[in-house]
Parts: sequence; C-alpha cells; structure tokens
Amino acid sequence: MHASYPDTFRRTIIEIYGESGSIWLSRLPSLIDTLAELWSLTLLPPFPNLTYNYVAPAIRADGEPVTLKAGVPNPELTAEIAALRFFDGRGCARLIATDEARGAFLIERLLPGTPLRTLEPDDRTVRVAVEVMQQIWRPAPDAHPFPTTATWGEGFMRMRRAFDGGSGPFPRALTDAAERWYAELDASGATLVVLHGDLHQENILAAHRAPWLAIDPKGVVGEPAYEAGALLRNPPTWRTQNELVRIMTRRVDLITEALGFERERVAGWGLAQAVLSAWWSYEDHGHGWEEAIACAEALYRLM
Repeated sequence: MHASYPDTFRRTIIEIYGESGSIWLSRLPSLIDTLAELWSLTLLPPFPNLTYNYVAPAIRADGEPVTLKAGVPNPELTAEIAALRFFDGRGCARLIATDEARGAFLIERLLPGTPLRTLEPDDRTVRVAVEVMQQIWRPAPDAHPFPTTATWGEGFMRMRRAFDGGSGPFPRALTDAAERWYAELDASGATLVVLHGDLHQENILAAHRAPWLAIDPKGVVGEPAYEAGALLRNPPTWRTQNELVRIMTRRVDLITEALGFERERVAGWGLAQAVLSAWWSYEDHGHGWEEAIACAEALYRLM
C-alpha cells in the first residue's frame, strides 16, 4: 500500500470484505494507474478521511476538476452509480464516467467543497439539508435498480439471528421499539421516491453550480420522511444526553415544519434507523455503534 493510504482505510476494507478486501487493497495502486490512463486524469493525493472507498481529487485533460471514486465492487457501489445517474445532477454531484466492472466512477468535484457541518448554527444546517432533499427527490419508476427501505429493514432480522433473538449490546426496549416502528412506518408509507439514503451534513457540500449539493447517495426507494433519519443521527457535538434530546427535539420540529410531515413519523424513522445503523456498524466492524444508540435513546425519550 502507498504510505498516503491511512491505516484506518485498510482496516475498514479488511473488516468488511475480508480476504477479498486484502486482495483489492494489494491491487489498488495498479487500479488507480489504470483508471488515470483510461480517463486521462492527473491525480492529486486522496482525501484524508478515506473509509469505505478510495476517493481522490483529479484533473481531466481539458482542465475540468473531478473526483475519482473506487471501491471493492459490491451492490451498494452499483446502487450509488445508479442513483447518481438517476438524479442527473439535480441536488447532487453530476456523474461523469463509470467503469462498473472495476467499481470505479468519476463525478464532478464540488468546489469549494466545504461540508455543511461547518455551517452554524445547527438550525441553518437542518434547513439547508431539507432544501437539498427537496431538490433530489423524484418519484420512483415502476422498474428500478434500487433497494427499498423494506430491504434495508431486513437488517433487523439479521440482528435477531446474530443475537439468538435478543438485542446483544443494544438496550432491549430500544431495539424492540425500533424494530416495531420500522415495520409499521414502512408498511404505511405513502408516495415512494428515490431517496439519497444517507443525507447528513458531511454529505452536503458547498458548490459553485448551486449553493449546496449532495455527494455519496446510497440510492434507496422509500417514503420522503425516511430521509430525515440520517440527518437526525448525525448531531453536532453534544456533552450530555439531555443536550442531545434538546438537539433531536429541535431537529424534528424543524423538519416537520419545513416538510409538513407528521412529527411522529419523523421521530419514529429517526429512532428506527439509528438502531439499524448501530447494527450495521456492529455487523461490519464490531464497534463504532455507540453514538447511533445514543441518538436512538434521545429520540426514544422524545417520543
């Protein structure tokens, strides 16, 4: 591996993909060279916060600034490419080129690229995120390549199997409530749209083409209120659980007021997805789920 690749990146890839991840990492330098030649790129050092994919700024032969993204080929990466293609630059970075067999694609580089998280106060970040949501959402076509929120909800069944019907390290009452809310909300959802699926403040960047645009869409079909979940479970810095409850309460109020959703649906989706997100972290890494559970507990108190 190149010295510029963080150890955390290597560890994350191996935690998720095992031996196939190790093989992919060993081939990554040559893959990057191949993609640079294929798309006539001058590559710059990768972004410092690499996690699940290799992501680096680059410049095309015509001087256009772009971002190269490459990962272990998997259904989530395929869905991201399909989502970028479907959104076609509306509220989201534009897709420029793809090589799906290699798990790689180019998108427009958003400049200046400042994350929404840097904006203050928190009320402003929520309002901007809501505006981006409304730009992105489009009715889901009858035939589409995306997973659905029901498919994502199957994570609860995997969790129960892993913990012999229990909830493992997660509070039992919280887990039971989350699973119940997820099933009830998913069964009663109204209009289905193609959602970003992970629209939080690190995935919304300042841009020249529009004030704010999204990156890293998951691409999932569900009701619009589902989109609030990722926003809720990525709070600003908080010190006490009471403070976190106040943050969650204010965010739920702002989202409800701006979009006209039922307050109970917004908070319910937030709780359900926070526990599901905690399980995904446990499933992939065995750690890193504590903040999601803290957010779920705050939403549980709120409800």
